[in-house]
This record gives sequence, C-alpha cells and structure tokens, in this order.
Amino acid sequence: MTNEHHDTVVVDDDRGGSGMGAVLGIIAIIVLLAAVWYFALGPGSGTTSNPSGGGGGANPTTPAVSAPAEPAPS
Repeated sequence: MTNEHHDTVVVDDDRGGSGMGAVLGIIAIIVLLAAVWYFALGPGSGTTSNPSGGGGGANPTTPAVSAPAEPAPS
C-alpha cells in the first residue's frame, strides 16, 4: 500500500488590523486636541470682555440710587 499523507495548512494573513488601529488612534488624538483647543483657547473658552471698562463685577449701566432732593427754603 502506498502512504498518502496530506497535510492541510491554513494561513491566516490578517495584516490590516494593526494599520487600521493606528489610523483610528491618530484620528482620535486629532479630535482630542481640537476639543482641548476649542474649550481652552478658542471661541468656546467662555471668557467675556467688558467694553465699558467697569471692572470689579459692577454693572456700569445701572444708575446709582440717590436720595430725593430737599425742597428749597422759602
């Protein structure tokens, strides 16, 4: 009898996984940096300017309350 021995070799050639993970990681870092810039330095930082120069938290548009004028002596 002849010995017919057949081996089955399965080759798993999956090289795309690590490259895709690197691309997703780079995109995630770019999005994170953009969010930090927007909230810390950009238009979403929440700082407001006071064009009238009031300072100290006072509202310069509110008139001061004064006592009523006394009538002139006659």
